[in-house]
Amino acid sequence: MQSDTKISTKIIFKEFWRGIAPQKRLFWICISAYAIVELLALISPLFYKKFFDLLGQPATTPVMLVNIIIIVAATHLAAWAAHVAALFSLTAIEAKTMARLKQNSFDYLMLHSRNFFVNNFAGSLVQKINRFSLAFETLLDILVFNLIPTAIAVIGAIIVTSIIAPLISAIIAIWAAIVIIATWLFSRWKVKFDIERAAADSKTTGLLSDNIINYLSIKLLNGYKRESKNFKNVSNDQAKKTLTTWRLSNWSNIIQDFLIYIVEFAAFYYTIKLWQNGQAAIGTFVLVQTYIIGISHDLWGVNRMFRGIYQAMADSKEMVEIIALPHEIKDAAGAKDLTRGKGEIEFKNVIFSFSDSRNILDNFNLKIADGERVALVGPSGTGKTTLTGVLLRLFEPTDGTILIDGRDIRQITRESLRQNISLVPQDPMLFHRSILENIRYGRPEASDEEVMEAAKLANCNEFVQEMPAKYETLVGERGVKLSGGERQRVAIARAILKNAPILVLDEATSSLDSESEKLIQEALDILMQNRTTIAIAHRLSTIRKMDRVVVMKEGKIAEQGTHQSLIRKPRGLYKHLWTLQAGGFIE
Repeated sequence: MQSDTKISTKIIFKEFWRGIAPQKRLFWICISAYAIVELLALISPLFYKKFFDLLGQPATTPVMLVNIIIIVAATHLAAWAAHVAALFSLTAIEAKTMARLKQNSFDYLMLHSRNFFVNNFAGSLVQKINRFSLAFETLLDILVFNLIPTAIAVIGAIIVTSIIAPLISAIIAIWAAIVIIATWLFSRWKVKFDIERAAADSKTTGLLSDNIINYLSIKLLNGYKRESKNFKNVSNDQAKKTLTTWRLSNWSNIIQDFLIYIVEFAAFYYTIKLWQNGQAAIGTFVLVQTYIIGISHDLWGVNRMFRGIYQAMADSKEMVEIIALPHEIKDAAGAKDLTRGKGEIEFKNVIFSFSDSRNILDNFNLKIADGERVALVGPSGTGKTTLTGVLLRLFEPTDGTILIDGRDIRQITRESLRQNISLVPQDPMLFHRSILENIRYGRPEASDEEVMEAAKLANCNEFVQEMPAKYETLVGERGVKLSGGERQRVAIARAILKNAPILVLDEATSSLDSESEKLIQEALDILMQNRTTIAIAHRLSTIRKMDRVVVMKEGKIAEQGTHQSLIRKPRGLYKHLWTLQAGGFIE
């Protein structure tokens, strides 16, 4: 999923500046301090020139030389003080701005729709956020350690030498212009290879993350060799693209080094000619040598500087694309909060499709009274889970309206909408945090006592008390340290604590053993009290206590009624589904 917005350099720097903005004064202090350091470094050789010029004159006294040394020492002391200020301001800016860039990326990323996350590897998204913040560090380092020194050194040297030896000034100017322009053009041409390298890196990280998450499937399905081969192909492709960019940079360095040697020779050769003609003193050699060596060092880094800039821009581009991508689902202008109400729900002519080929929901109409318990059943693919998705605004319906207590949910803020709905999914996803924290996630301000009371109501307390750290037990990534039934009960405890007026149960008792199912059903009976409930179930034995059963087929309601009324219909779809499962249940 890509943004339609062309990600220009301006857009990328705009995002960087948004991270810098809270510290913009310190940023300009930092830049100014580094500029002062370089200007003072440019001035010092002038005093050394004067020092060596005086050495060759009979009238020179030690006091005159000492005075020059004192001036040089004062210049160096001022440069040292500016450098201290520059370093401390730089570290403060980089650390805090990198944190803000990560925060800005996280805040925008998490508001993308479910479709966005379905279509992107988690590992790749993590990599993009990290590379974005590291790219800022790279660019700011280049600015203060490469760009500012190079600009001041080259321009200053051209100005100073133009007064002493105009031809040397011209040599420096032409040399610097050729190196900088050629390197810039080469780096612009090379950026497409840098973007390919960054994309290959994201692909490698995404595949690595996907394999680590699914390590158990790889083991149980003997996929080790296949996945090893897949990873080898992807990592080799990344290595190939990386090698291409590095080789191009090597050739640029080789050519640049050759130009530096030629210019150094030309500048010193011409200075010797000036010295032979009596137009240059010993100090001139010192000045030219200092400037040429300094500029050679700075210009040698120009290739690395442009390479770093374009690589950082390539690394930033993927994350900025995500930031530039409009959110699929967002609050309407003037959207109001949904205060806790009765919980009446109405679906009016709701249509939803993932593509133009087939509607998942097709003019779906259903009204659920407040406090009513409704079960959604039907064959797989009939739109049951999709219906709860559009209710929670994880998807936007293609057409139609959904009302809660008579209010269109599109005119309600997403946060307040979801605050009024509790979801217990088929496979609860827990954070790698303590059981206490996972339950409290339903209502962050709840006390420990309230959390534990919810846990008791959800039948969590027994298994929690058997754990060494009790409620402080870490559950592992995605809750892997708990059994399926234990995770389910933690999710129910979270919903009990949240205490929302609307409850959505998505296969909340599927794939569980009989004992776990019994405990969870008891917890659900408590949870459903005085709440509008929508329960999706394939195991029909679990829904007989519901007030109404809605049978879905091809995105529409095929039939509805109580369990007893529906099984009496001789040719009804529910009767057919019940008969298929009846061997395992007693009516």
